[in-house]
Order: sequence, then structure tokens, then C-alpha cells
Amino acid sequence: MATSILRLSLRLSTRNTALMSRNAGLKSSNISRTTPIRTAVSTASGAILPKPDKTPFGLIRMTVVVVPFLYVGTLISKNFAALLEEHDIFVPEDDDDDD
Repeated sequence: MATSILRLSLRLSTRNTALMSRNAGLKSSNISRTTPIRTAVSTASGAILPKPDKTPFGLIRMTVVVVPFLYVGTLISKNFAALLEEHDIFVPEDDDDDD
């Protein structure tokens, strides 16, 4: 029991001194070096996966989603600008340039 406590305290003290020392060699030993794995293009055995399925009508679907939200956004901004003008919070000035 006493030897296990001594071993534990020695491990902790060597870790702390390695972390607090300015020697870069000791610090780099604490960093795990892993190889990145790209599972999106290959299997675990290394085989290349087939091409993904193509979504048909991608441009049409994008248009169907974007156009209504742009329209709703313009309606909201138009109504908010009218509200600001109504309450005299923001009134654009009509400058007549007499040249």
C-alpha cells in the first residue's frame, strides 16, 4: 500500500515538473499523435466508397425555398420602415438640389 502511494506521488510530481518546465521536448511527449481518419471517402479497411447519390432538382428546390423567404423579408422591412416613419423615429429627408 505504501509503495503504491509512493509510486503515485512520483508519477504526479514528474508530470507536474514536465508541464511546468520550459523544455519543449518534455511537453511534446504529453501530446498524443493520432492519424486523422477520413471516413467520408473510405471504409475502415481502406476501400474507397462509391459516389454519393445526386439530389435531383437541386436548383429548383433552392429557388422554392429562397424566393418566399426573400419576399417575406422585404415585407417585414417595408412594414417596419413605415412604422418608423409613422412615429417620426426615422424620416428620410427629401433634399431638393437646386443647381
